[in-house]
Amino acid sequence: MGSVARSNLIPQVPSRRRLGVLMLDTRFPRPPGDVGHPASWRMPVEYFTVRGASPQRVVREHELALLQPFVAAALGLVERGACAITTSCGFLVQFQAALQAALPVPVWTSSLLLLPTLQRPGVITVDAAALGATHLTAAGAPADTPVEGLQPGCHLQRTLLQDLPTLDPAAAEADVVAVARRLLRRQPALTSLVFECTNMPPYADAVQRATGLPVHHLMTLVHDRFAALP
Repeated sequence: MGSVARSNLIPQVPSRRRLGVLMLDTRFPRPPGDVGHPASWRMPVEYFTVRGASPQRVVREHELALLQPFVAAALGLVERGACAITTSCGFLVQFQAALQAALPVPVWTSSLLLLPTLQRPGVITVDAAALGATHLTAAGAPADTPVEGLQPGCHLQRTLLQDLPTLDPAAAEADVVAVARRLLRRQPALTSLVFECTNMPPYADAVQRATGLPVHHLMTLVHDRFAALP
């Protein structure tokens, strides 16, 4: 399944219990567990693709000019009945404060928002060179939180950042398990792992088996916070 625009996957009926999901403009496959697959969610979701918001522009270029298109898209989802907003890329935590200020509903841009609630967490990201202190502090986390990224040029990183049309699930799982093991070799005192990347949750069980640590990601954050809404 490729990228999803304004969704026709669910009935377009306004509801106070619907989650709005702001999507990057992508075509890579989205298996169950990925933020872009509706079966990943316990609640009804409505997707909106922000045209031109490519992985390159968001992850590696940190393009601030994309803020207003994301605000406009989020406001549209709220008008259609979304009672909370999330996104398809953890790097959008850089827009957390601005989006929340612009919207009348809760905004959860990134799984990195979990970091202040966890003891000794480590972050697994699509690109460690691109994820810096600015993103961590925007999430309310210490700037020195341990971070490890996918091996540059590995299958999953190429698929996501080059927006390729095919995905090898076994290779992708191996890539994510490998980065988790590298992080623990470097930081053996960690007690939990957080996937920055919303495309990694399909491999969370494999990482938990390989490391013995709890694995958190966007769906764990959003499901808990959505369930607590009044």
